[in-house]
Amino acid sequence: MVHIVSERVIPIMIQPLGNLPVPAPLPGQTWQPGQALSDQRKRPLRDLRISVTDRCNFRCSYCMPKEIFNNDYVYLPHSALLSFEEITRTAQSFIELGVEKIRLTGGEPLLRKNLEILIEQLAALKTLDGNALDITLTTNGSLLARKAQTLKDAGLKRVTVSLDGLDDAVFKSMNDVDFPVSDVLEGIEAAKAAGLGPIKVNMVVKRGANEQEILPMARYFKGKGIALRFIEYMDVGATNGWRMNEVMPSSEILKLLLTEMSLAPLEPSQTGETAERWGYVNEHGKHEASLGEIGFISSVTKAFCSDCNRARLTTEGQLYLCLFATQGYDLKPLVRSTQDPQALTQAIAAIWSQRNDNYSELRVSEPMSGNNSTLSDSKRRVEMSYIGG
Repeated sequence: MVHIVSERVIPIMIQPLGNLPVPAPLPGQTWQPGQALSDQRKRPLRDLRISVTDRCNFRCSYCMPKEIFNNDYVYLPHSALLSFEEITRTAQSFIELGVEKIRLTGGEPLLRKNLEILIEQLAALKTLDGNALDITLTTNGSLLARKAQTLKDAGLKRVTVSLDGLDDAVFKSMNDVDFPVSDVLEGIEAAKAAGLGPIKVNMVVKRGANEQEILPMARYFKGKGIALRFIEYMDVGATNGWRMNEVMPSSEILKLLLTEMSLAPLEPSQTGETAERWGYVNEHGKHEASLGEIGFISSVTKAFCSDCNRARLTTEGQLYLCLFATQGYDLKPLVRSTQDPQALTQAIAAIWSQRNDNYSELRVSEPMSGNNSTLSDSKRRVEMSYIGG
């Protein structure tokens, strides 16, 4: 038998991706606040994810591997970042086009100084229906214990915490900076005490690295009122050395969980939900909400492009329409222009209305080998740490 060894290739440096030109509105199309806006696949714009920093204090191999993001890596200068006022103004344009939920991401968003000021500004905005925005944040939990109450007081609604295992050795291997599990768990408890819930905990499962933590994680969070979500290891960016044979499909994770726990499928909580939801059931076979729930984000094996309603804004004002995009749109000149306040809103509307992204569907339809698929190899995509996940 011949064994084929697949080497992990790390590029020497990350070249910036080119920008697409901001398209002009299609003939006769000018958007007004409250007017229905959808892309070429009839998907509305509802969810905006804003990266507030490209820096992180973890070096997870699937996101910011130490081989690339080392002491020589050059991050964006502060002058390149959108100010809080510019982010808020941009968010207002998105809200005028239908956005109801804003998720703050990074890098690690809690590294952005005075982030609570931005949250206060966003919390003052209202949706088209006059309701409060759903403002949430994704964090690695390293700074959450000391900041949870301040974030809540500023207007943050919920948090999602990334945690890839409970065993200290496994977790330290995953974050690659020797950060202990106990500090993240302390942050989760602080968030719960502050009322930043319902809390979600995300675990990226990478075969050969942390799959042994699946059952311990499910046991630990059962009954804590926390949604534990398992995420398939994804081919985001160019630096994580992604291989298909390191992906543990959600179906396999579910099968493992069912060997020990009773679970029942749940309906999606909202349109565009990325996670397939399962709930713990009691001795009568009924879902018991107090026991919490399990979620599966299966972008590799089960695409959910059909109802994706998310846009992503980077910390320097680049707009990306897909987590796996190869190019974005530079909105910064419009954000910083004072000539026409509506120009930014119209540009975003034109971009979204001409959107046709469905990378995960295309990948699922392509034949996969034990290594990368041909589709995955064809173009270098934006890094997760830059686009914000």
